[in-house]
Amino acid sequence: MKMRRAGGFAYLWTLMLIAFMGVGLSIAGDLYATAMRRDKERQLLFVGHEFRNAIARYYNASGGAGQHQYPLTLEDLLKDPRFPNPTRHLRRLYVDPTTGKNEWGLILVQGRIVGVHPLSPQRPIKQDNFDDDDTGLRQKARYADWNFTYPSDLFLAPKDGAQSPPKARTGTAMN
Repeated sequence: MKMRRAGGFAYLWTLMLIAFMGVGLSIAGDLYATAMRRDKERQLLFVGHEFRNAIARYYNASGGAGQHQYPLTLEDLLKDPRFPNPTRHLRRLYVDPTTGKNEWGLILVQGRIVGVHPLSPQRPIKQDNFDDDDTGLRQKARYADWNFTYPSDLFLAPKDGAQSPPKARTGTAMN
C-alpha cells in the first residue's frame, strides 16, 4: 500500500514540474521575441542612418551643374549619375529589418528623395532616449512613422516663428 501513495506523489510532482517548465518556456519565448525586436530596431536605426548619410553625401556633392540636389531614385545613391566616374554614396540598398523586404517608403519633396521610412505597421518598443539626430522618432505609434531624412530635422515643427517645413509626399520603392 505504501508504494501506491509514493507513486501518486511522484505523478503530482511530475505534473507540477511540467507545468513550471511550460511557464518558464513561455516566459523565455517572450523574452527572446522582445530581444529580437530590440535587435531589429537597432538594425533599423543603423540602416536609417546609412540612408540619411548617403542622401547627405549625394546632396553635398555638387554634380556637373554645381548645385545641390537630392537623388531621384535610391539607385542614384549606389552610382551617382551626375559624375562620369563611379561615385557611390551607399554600398548597397539595405533590406528593411522590420519587414525583411527590400521595400522602403520614400519621402519626396518636389519629386526628389529627401528621406526614407520603413513600411512596418508594428508599434516600436523604443519610444524615447534617441540620439539628437533622431528626436523626430520619439513617441511614434508605428515603425512606418520613423522618418530618416536629410537634414534630420527637415519635418520637425519650427521653433520661435521660423518658416514652416516643406510639404512632403510619400511613396514606396521596391528594389
